Amino acid sequence: MAGMTPIRVVIVDDDALVRTALAMILRDDAAIELAGEADDGDTGLDLIARVSPDVVLLDIRMPRLDGLDVLAQLTRQATPPKVIVLTTFDADDHVLRALRGGAGGFLLKHTPPAQIIEAVHRVTEGDHMLSPSVTARLIARLNDDEPEPQRVRQAQALTDTLTAREREVAVAVGAGKVNAQIAEELYLSMATVKAHVSRVMVKLEATNRVQVANRIHDAGLL
Repeated sequence: MAGMTPIRVVIVDDDALVRTALAMILRDDAAIELAGEADDGDTGLDLIARVSPDVVLLDIRMPRLDGLDVLAQLTRQATPPKVIVLTTFDADDHVLRALRGGAGGFLLKHTPPAQIIEAVHRVTEGDHMLSPSVTARLIARLNDDEPEPQRVRQAQALTDTLTAREREVAVAVGAGKVNAQIAEELYLSMATVKAHVSRVMVKLEATNRVQVANRIHDAGLL
């Protein structure tokens, strides 16, 4: 680890027990530095402005200023930190709004410690991470929606820019499959899958996998 800059993380959650548990998990990874904790949205924004973390672990439901408002303010910044949303609810309007609002990850609070650490590293590298149950339920919810004609046209125009292989990867992402599954099914290396997913997100103007699913669904490919 010598010479490597640690990933600086801030926790914003009104539950003291959750903050304590997350802090213990983060301190177990030598590549992560806990830059601070806050117990509500207002205090969290002040803390983030002071310490400029790389990643924020952000609760959705908090008093005074909730996580969605914090996320909205952070995404308006010139160089916002990566945000991983944490909650006890795995599928509701708040979750969908958070993901559409640019959150880099979404995890349930009972997510195993190793996956929380993995999520911090992945969003730092520009990847995205969603709890599998969340991905499946949100995609099912998207499939219940009838897209508006304008959304259909936009999605079709964006998906037309994909290569044949990128389209295969995009459809797999839209079906809720993780990179390891895509690699196995398409006989690709993990590095190649990650590269394809990154290009798909750029071409589809998506910031996370649920937004990719949204585009694929609206374009009629899934």
